[in-house]
Amino acid sequence: MKYLLPAVAVTAALVAPALAEAKPVTFETTLKPYGGNGAYVVLYVTDAAGAYKGTLWMAGGKAKYYRHLSDWQRASGGRPAEIDGITGASIGSGKTLKITLDLADAMIGAGYQLHVDTAVEDGLDNPSEVVVPLDAGASGKPFAGKGYVKSLTVTF
Repeated sequence: MKYLLPAVAVTAALVAPALAEAKPVTFETTLKPYGGNGAYVVLYVTDAAGAYKGTLWMAGGKAKYYRHLSDWQRASGGRPAEIDGITGASIGSGKTLKITLDLADAMIGAGYQLHVDTAVEDGLDNPSEVVVPLDAGASGKPFAGKGYVKSLTVTF
């Protein structure tokens, strides 16, 4: 219950500014098979100018590893408030993370981009491993990552 308010606040931060209707958007991230520990994965949004707008989800619970998600760390300032209530377990090799969140309709087709950073303990760090435009043309299409991400699909 203590995480409900922060989770609502993050979602509201991405929905309320547009004062528009929100729609459910599904984010499905499948990792490649690799040897090693579970991956830390963060999904966050930037606007058309590249300015950080908010974190959607963080997979991985140990804050000491967040610095390895370097583009997210730089953009968000790495503040714990950015991820309170929106974290889950790290994602294992070959596994899939599937989440559905409400995003403001005004964000779709307005130049916003979804970024995915990944890192694995004793493995590589992959800043902005996948960057996907939040527009109708990208909906339902798989995008390959440069490191641990086999595919990322965003469906509106």
